Amino acid sequence: MLVCKFGGTSMADASSISQVVSIINANPKRKIVVVSAPGKLKDQDKVTDMLINCYKTAKEGSCKDIFEKVKARYQSIIDDLKIDIDLSQEFENIRKEIDSGAGYDYAASRGEYLMAMILAKYMGFVFLDAKDIIKFTQDGVFESELTNDLTKAALDPIAEKGVVVPGFYGSKPDGSICVFSRGGSDITGAILARAVNAELYENWTDVNGFMMCDPRIVKNPKSISSLTYKELRELSYMGAGVLHPEAIFPVRFADISINIRNTFEPDNPGTMIVPSKEYRKNGRIVTGIAGKKNFTVINIEKSMMNSELGFARRALSVLEEHKISIEHMPTGIDTLGLVIENSNINGKIDSVVAGLKAALNPDHIEVFDDLALIATVGHGMIQRKGTAAKLFSALYNADINVRMIDQGSSELNIIIGVDNKDFEKSIEAIYHAFVE
Repeated sequence: MLVCKFGGTSMADASSISQVVSIINANPKRKIVVVSAPGKLKDQDKVTDMLINCYKTAKEGSCKDIFEKVKARYQSIIDDLKIDIDLSQEFENIRKEIDSGAGYDYAASRGEYLMAMILAKYMGFVFLDAKDIIKFTQDGVFESELTNDLTKAALDPIAEKGVVVPGFYGSKPDGSICVFSRGGSDITGAILARAVNAELYENWTDVNGFMMCDPRIVKNPKSISSLTYKELRELSYMGAGVLHPEAIFPVRFADISINIRNTFEPDNPGTMIVPSKEYRKNGRIVTGIAGKKNFTVINIEKSMMNSELGFARRALSVLEEHKISIEHMPTGIDTLGLVIENSNINGKIDSVVAGLKAALNPDHIEVFDDLALIATVGHGMIQRKGTAAKLFSALYNADINVRMIDQGSSELNIIIGVDNKDFEKSIEAIYHAFVE
């Protein structure tokens, strides 16, 4: 059995939905389908964004005017596909709930809910509401094992009939809706794939899988035919946004591969994401290059730091007190660096530095921002001598100053820090060094 997830662009209008239906019908194994809310059209916003705007508007009055646009979007799909379904009561109930203060998660989730009802009706599949199978604690923590048990029990008797499940959300013990972070429909699909022990999890979107780097930076980068879970985690975390980075966790339990496919080019094989044990040498040193801008680094210097018990713990405790997470922590014998995303520390730098001085009594603290991080990722780097030399030679030849270096213990990636202004040039230099 295959589990298929279709993203917002695949659900955007009647034409794209017809293409989705043809894909599902082309393989009788495609019995379980997860859908996102309709995505952006040329003249219309994403439905989820419209619903969030409804929520914000309802806090100051009524969302009726904005919600009319949501209704019109769905009604256009229903009419164009000639589906025999009347959602007028659903529309009215949702609008009233939002106006009554149902909350952000409820409003944001209704796009997937409505889309799943429509597609289930159109295909003659069973509609299964995600709130009944995907569970969170009252504090919003995802309960993976309870969810897996409930999902398996719900799908076993109906899977062969064909099932459509809305992505992105579940429910708390009190019945209230709880959503994953944006793009969370990818996680829903992975949850269902694990529950039925699927042969494959197909994630259908609007691109032909992963590219080796951002095509907005490097023109026509080579595609990635296959990568491992670990490589995906590294690339997704650093900004390669084709798949939600948390989507691998459910399928990893059962060693289920993920196939990223293009709804609008269904003959393209896309990218296969496989368990690390299935990695095969392919002659390519680097799998992909990805990065993000706007980081701050706090450099701490103290003589004999290495012999001072609890030094790093106290430094991290200061960040914890300020509710700040770190991205990386490069160290030397007398130095410690804390790399933090700007958005996490904006407005808190002075307080954090004061806390670090009090907790650590350092010789010197220096703060610099305007840093971009770039990850060069690949299992092939472990087996190939001179990879780092090649990378840094490329940056040297491009006249780029490397301000930070960090390499994971797995030797799966090399992370560098450069000035924001050198971000694009650095990615180009690294890509061409390893590909051409």
